[in-house]
Amino acid sequence: MKNKILLFVLGILAITTTSCKEEKDSPKMKEVLAIHDEVMPKMTELGNLVGELSSKEDSTALGMQYKEARIELQAAHKSMMDWMQNFGNRFTPDEVLNGKELTDQKKLWLDEEEEKVLTLRQQVNSSIEKAKKLLEQEN
Repeated sequence: MKNKILLFVLGILAITTTSCKEEKDSPKMKEVLAIHDEVMPKMTELGNLVGELSSKEDSTALGMQYKEARIELQAAHKSMMDWMQNFGNRFTPDEVLNGKELTDQKKLWLDEEEEKVLTLRQQVNSSIEKAKKLLEQEN
């Protein structure tokens, strides 16, 4: 567990540092990191919504909708954590931070990571939107 937390923190630092400095990265790497940087701040909102929905869960039909929305939010959060870990396992800090030339294999991986992060963005955004709409219905 400590190793996962360390990897997560290092991944966040690497990606955040990347977005804060001028780079010579490939356009594709910049695009993938930009999508991550767009989605990452939403993790706080996602967590807040999980807490709000959890407190409203019960055995009623509406309570079960809250539970379903919470589960979707938690799945989106897990997807983000998994994506960051896998991305960090595929690329070195030098490739991410300093624009080191990617091998042909890693260029293929970067294409895969772009598809994954686009799917991740959709998952996060749609789960947040669904939760907000559900919560707004009661007001």
